[in-house]
Amino acid sequence: MHIDFHSHFRKQYKKFLIKLKYKCNERLIIFQNNPFAPELNNHTLHDKYSGCRSINITGDLRAIYEIREDGVRFINVDTHSNLYK
Repeated sequence: MHIDFHSHFRKQYKKFLIKLKYKCNERLIIFQNNPFAPELNNHTLHDKYSGCRSINITGDLRAIYEIREDGVRFINVDTHSNLYK
């Protein structure tokens, strides 16, 4: 599966501490192997992110992606409260 990253996702990712970047990378590898692995809690979004899906990175950190013809594109990563306010 081809995975692409929106510039906004990259900008947010750069702000993370090394430990959080490691966790994010770990979850993206799991996603690449099995997008619906239980620990990702992959689910459909509504309203502001209608048509997108979300996976859990940590208890509070989420990554939002959209499905494209050639794979998926991660568009945002942030805390639950920042994403859905």
